[in-house]
Amino acid sequence: MSSGVRHFLLSISGVAAAICAWQVAVALSPGTLIPGPWSVARGIAELAGNGLLLRYVVASLFRVTWGYLLAVVLAVPTGIVLGLRRRGELALNPILQLLRPISPLAWIPIAILWFGVGDLSAIFLIFLASFLPLTVAAMHAVQNVDEVHVRAAANFGLSRQHLLRTVIVPAILPQLLTGMRIALGIAWLVVVAAEMIAVNSGLGFLIIDARNAGNRYDLVIAGMVLIGTVGLLLDVLMRRIERLDAVRWGYAQE
Repeated sequence: MSSGVRHFLLSISGVAAAICAWQVAVALSPGTLIPGPWSVARGIAELAGNGLLLRYVVASLFRVTWGYLLAVVLAVPTGIVLGLRRRGELALNPILQLLRPISPLAWIPIAILWFGVGDLSAIFLIFLASFLPLTVAAMHAVQNVDEVHVRAAANFGLSRQHLLRTVIVPAILPQLLTGMRIALGIAWLVVVAAEMIAVNSGLGFLIIDARNAGNRYDLVIAGMVLIGTVGLLLDVLMRRIERLDAVRWGYAQE
């Protein structure tokens, strides 16, 4: 049996054990409001049958995609510039470190004030949650580039643009992708929270709506399961990117 198959079976066995423990716990507590796994499965099937499953998943992914990609496009160049420019780092890093500990959810009232209740508010919150950690990750990745590589490139007379393209960017990719993976997880957490308050669709809204519409706790748990599943798939996607030949050198061999 190959190691890949063995790892997969171990993962499946852990999930199966958790589902069995969940069912047993519900069976031993007949008065509990927490639904069992079969009730949750029926809830997911109900959502799929009336079209809400695809609609809500797509709505959440739409907001995450735009907010996260916008943050990547702006944060990575900003972090690289700050990593290369010592004066820029000294001027802006205190501001970044001041804003970074503030929970993105604390910006919800301001987001609603600026953009109203809708997609723009959620996208803004996702952008904010992703921009700050990505900027810091890119800045630190540049600062961690081996000085020997930079000096060697300078000895060959490389221009700054050529140095950036052929030395700096390839050198920071492994560390930068790790930061992007973490930021994507944060973005997914934030969109779910934002949808509970600032929009009327998405998986976060599903949980609140199910709770308010007659205590449909089967749909509440179904929303939680869907959130976890989509988050897992996003993480798997980022791990696949990390295994590309262009960046695999920066990770320990399995």
